[in-house]
Amino acid sequence: MTSIRILLCASAIAGLAARPAQAPRSDGVWVGSWATSQQVPEPQNALPAEDLRDATLRQIVHLSAGGGALRVRVTNAFGTAPLRFASVHIAKAVAAGSAAIDAATDKALTFSGRPDIIVPPGAAYVSDPVAFPAAPLSDVAVSIYFTDPPAQQTGHPGSRTTSYLVHGNQTSAAGLDNAKKVDHWYQLAGIDVLAPPPAASIVVLGDSITDGHGSTTNGNDRWTDFLARRLQNTPGMRSIGVLNHGIGGNNLLKDGLGPNALARFERDVLAQPGVRHLIVLEGINDLGGLARAGNATPADHAALVQRIIGAYEQMVLRARTHGIQAIGCTLLPYVGSDFYNPGPESEADRQAVNEWIRTPGHFDAVVDLDAVIRDPEHPDRMLPKYDSGDHLHPSPAGFAAMAGAVPLSLFAPETAPPQMAITFDDLPSHGALPPGQTRHDIASRIVSALKNAGVPPVYGFVNGAALQQNPGDAAALKAWIDAGNPIGNHTWSHMNLNEHSVAEYTREIERDEPILDQWMHGKDWRWFRYPFLAEGDTPEKKQAVRALLRRNGYKIAGVTMGFNDYNWNEPYARCVARGDEAAVAALEKSFLAAAEQSVDYYRNLSKRVYGRDIPYVLLMHLGAFDAHMMPRLLELYRSKGFQFITLERAESDPFYRSMTDPGLPPGPDSLEGAASEQNVPLLPHVPFAPPPDLCK
Repeated sequence: MTSIRILLCASAIAGLAARPAQAPRSDGVWVGSWATSQQVPEPQNALPAEDLRDATLRQIVHLSAGGGALRVRVTNAFGTAPLRFASVHIAKAVAAGSAAIDAATDKALTFSGRPDIIVPPGAAYVSDPVAFPAAPLSDVAVSIYFTDPPAQQTGHPGSRTTSYLVHGNQTSAAGLDNAKKVDHWYQLAGIDVLAPPPAASIVVLGDSITDGHGSTTNGNDRWTDFLARRLQNTPGMRSIGVLNHGIGGNNLLKDGLGPNALARFERDVLAQPGVRHLIVLEGINDLGGLARAGNATPADHAALVQRIIGAYEQMVLRARTHGIQAIGCTLLPYVGSDFYNPGPESEADRQAVNEWIRTPGHFDAVVDLDAVIRDPEHPDRMLPKYDSGDHLHPSPAGFAAMAGAVPLSLFAPETAPPQMAITFDDLPSHGALPPGQTRHDIASRIVSALKNAGVPPVYGFVNGAALQQNPGDAAALKAWIDAGNPIGNHTWSHMNLNEHSVAEYTREIERDEPILDQWMHGKDWRWFRYPFLAEGDTPEKKQAVRALLRRNGYKIAGVTMGFNDYNWNEPYARCVARGDEAAVAALEKSFLAAAEQSVDYYRNLSKRVYGRDIPYVLLMHLGAFDAHMMPRLLELYRSKGFQFITLERAESDPFYRSMTDPGLPPGPDSLEGAASEQNVPLLPHVPFAPPPDLCK
């Protein structure tokens, strides 16, 4: 029997977290609105320990997306001992560069219902949600009271924003008189907002260019700030948050100022709430570091380029595994930098890396920032009007140009419904017949359900031997074709190519053709579906059969969704014969559960591999239980938002090109195959099956 090849692994079951009592009731989505990357502050950027004893630290942050409620993430990521956050408040900031708050908006936060929280070393903690009208692009103040300083500080030196420090618990004070000012953030990781659907967040992973070196202190004119403003000015995108995860001096491949980008990827990308998109702009410090070291050989340069590319590949792989779109940015020119003094070899390295980034299929999308920032007359240098003056970091004008180069269409929510073409194998007969039913009955009930659901013509793939063995089953084939449904070739006797020679298989294909020609009355029947989806156990077989199909004018009907529906037909016949209604009900429940599971699995896989829903081709069989369940199955697919389309329309999608055209070199023949080809790991998936030994 034909079945879609599904990897059998351990199943992962997700639970639902309980809503805290304080959480506002809403149908919104939690997304990151502001965040910053954590590191151990360098000695010159760390606070003296006594500054944080019996002290209030007020930190101002600039939100991107807004919402009606928020929650705050505090952190002890690099702490070496537990750290008590004795009190945490949030309020609207009065003005940039000021410690003043609007006292009427001040809210005390709780953590698991308590006003304080002790955070273990290496950990972070999310506050309980609190009702707070957080306007997009607004400034909020987070005030933290510490009774004792952290054993090891966790912070973000490159805040480009002023924080304020006073002694005593002044978390709710309207102003902080005589506060100590520092342009750094400490022990604060992010702010999430409850935003209306379709809400999401964008993580921008990078170095000092993303962190904002060259921007204005308290000016919020980093390139991520400009991107957030563009989104807020675009209807339909105002619930998208932008999270700046740049660290000044950061590297892809080695620790320095902060952990290397691969090491911090889990925390700074995958753990961010609502993340659906990743923008990567990092690697210039790796290239510059080799230039600065001097005496590097050509082999050293080549090895570094390959290691940088390998790091990008790892990022793309991890992002796709979690359904996150990975967007690559080309590296900006930096010849003239006094810090790195790059020569021709380093510029050649940058060009090689950028060529890889631009190559289709490596990242899910590319933003060519190099093309925007470079000087057309001197393409290895920044355009002067975009240069902050150090020939390495853009100015605010350059940051605005970078943000303007990002196509907002990359973040557009999906509006088109997912599409599905339904196909049936093993016509005119499949599986056992329950008492009192005929093949004609089964076919008639299925075509009636398809018609009632508005499904366009559906291909059925025929095994001619079944008609020879049971001539009466021709009535089922007639019912199928009279309803306007076409048929295609499934070989004469459902032969498995992996177990037979090319010559035997050729005879099977050609023996089926007169029947197809007779029943289709001159209409196109030259679609071929491999029995068992087996395309040959050797490359030679696969190529030989594809050559035959090409000569005979066939298109190959691929499959990208299925749930082994045939497994239910045999036990259904037994249970009907026994009159066991409870057993039939169990079959019905497990059948629909299997169908729903397959939808969720394959849609997730498609989005991880391609960042979108491909048009899916569903494999079904013309069996008695399929007929029994068809109305409810189609209703399930409608409830999942599917639009039903023809096989021809589905397989006109570029995904199916090498699959359907036997004249092209063989490509992946399933979504699993496409994932393997692109090194996207398959998630745990154990398909549902009927209860074992039912009615035996």
